[in-house]
Amino acid sequence: MTTTDPKATGGAAAGPAGTTESGDYSHTQILAILAGLMMGMFLGALDQTIVSTSIRTIADDLNGLSIQAWATTAYLITATITTPIYGKLGDLYGRKKLFLFSISVFIAGSALCSFAGSMTQLAMFRALQGLGAGGLFTLVLAIIGDLVSPRERARYTGYFMAMFGTSSVLGPLIGGFFAGQDSILGVTGWRWVFLVNVPIGLAALVVVTRTLHLQTPKPVGKVRIDWWGALSLVVALVPVLTVAEQGREWGWTSGRSLTCYVVGALGLVAFVLAERAMGDAALIPPKLFKIRAAVVTIAASVVVGVAMFGGIMLLPLYMQIVHGASPTESGLLTLPMVGGLMIASIGSGRIISRTGQVRVFPIIGSSMVVVALVALSFTTADTSLLWVMLAMFVLGLGLGQCMQPLLLTMQSAVPPSDIGVATSSATFFRQMGGTLGVAVLLSVLFGTVGANISTAFADEADNPEVATALRDPSFQDTIAGVQDDSSVIETLDPAVAHPIKVGFAESMDTVFLIAAGAGVLAFLILLMMPKVELRATSAAAAVRSESGAGPGPA
Repeated sequence: MTTTDPKATGGAAAGPAGTTESGDYSHTQILAILAGLMMGMFLGALDQTIVSTSIRTIADDLNGLSIQAWATTAYLITATITTPIYGKLGDLYGRKKLFLFSISVFIAGSALCSFAGSMTQLAMFRALQGLGAGGLFTLVLAIIGDLVSPRERARYTGYFMAMFGTSSVLGPLIGGFFAGQDSILGVTGWRWVFLVNVPIGLAALVVVTRTLHLQTPKPVGKVRIDWWGALSLVVALVPVLTVAEQGREWGWTSGRSLTCYVVGALGLVAFVLAERAMGDAALIPPKLFKIRAAVVTIAASVVVGVAMFGGIMLLPLYMQIVHGASPTESGLLTLPMVGGLMIASIGSGRIISRTGQVRVFPIIGSSMVVVALVALSFTTADTSLLWVMLAMFVLGLGLGQCMQPLLLTMQSAVPPSDIGVATSSATFFRQMGGTLGVAVLLSVLFGTVGANISTAFADEADNPEVATALRDPSFQDTIAGVQDDSSVIETLDPAVAHPIKVGFAESMDTVFLIAAGAGVLAFLILLMMPKVELRATSAAAAVRSESGAGPGPA
């Protein structure tokens, strides 16, 4: 599919120490390429968290608090939909140009977001950002698959997973800092949330352009583009993702939500029919579902996405509401989870590189996720932060053993020419699981917190401060407003705030228990994973071997 130009890369020959098993790139050259790829991937990972901590400040400044959720929804929709499209086009036309294109679109969208004059404009520009973001994750991981063999790949993809975890901490820190500044260099503080992407993206463009040299593949025969599949995917996902983000506000059984369900279901049926008709040319080829390892990986990715994104989203919320941490402080308090994620990702990668054994890691990882989430389900408003951090560390260790090995399994289970489709499919289904999981978990959280707060106040009614507060007619309005603005809790007397924190903690216990159930399901699914032998050559080298091509152009 893609071949390396030895002249452009220094002409690394196969075999010498320090080169990959395919002989395409030396270790030093791959590290240079990784610098650019990781900067590009970092943009997409950081954007998911940096905006969330500053969106309320942005909405207040743009007078659009009532529609602020659309800024997130628009980005989510376009990023998710384009993920499998980038994967398929990368297999057909080469990944380097597509990756440069996706970064360029992301940079343009970021720059436009920084000049937004209304929430409507911001939502439109965020949608443009998402069009670029859809290619950042899947193309980077597929490019690494082109360059090195799966066993060697484990050494490098661990760094990407560690970077993903690091961005989840840096995002709230950076977002909180920018949102808290009136202006920086004459520019409103929150606008730097988007402007900061521009220099990082430009640096990534320069590094990737200079270091990555892949020959554009020449498709054999007539190329068929799955336009009907892409269109039906849009019809299926737009309403589903929209109701996932807006359902709590609309009501899950409201007319608008029901309409989204029906349209999404029709789109899904159309997508399945389109994929069957397109066969191997489909965005997500049906033949993937005939490979047992791929089916298990896809199913596990969906469920792991629920547990992973549920934990990442809810733990900072727990820190802010129950322990009174600021957005910046909550990012720092999640460092144990990030530390566990980094240790497990890099450590498992090194072990896989040496042994070639991959199946055991996601099984052990999913069991650790279950243990951690069950432990978190016992937390209360008075639980020591030390206990919470210990559970977060175990959660990070578990997630770090699930993400990378599942991707390696998927990439090794399919033919080398389909590595882009395989990578994008695994990423796509994990994103869908995470998106829908977060929607369900947040719905459970805010659907039960009102009753739990009322019960907590009834249990502490003997406390004089609580009794006095309950006699105040306006206090009921204060309690009702807490779900929309949790910062009110910090303005209350500690004795009065305690029952509210108890109510939130109990609702979060329920959510963590549901996420643990998803972890159990992932564990059971992963037990069905067959043993997959990791290839000893890169995808590019394997394709050349199958086609009888030489080592690449001179």
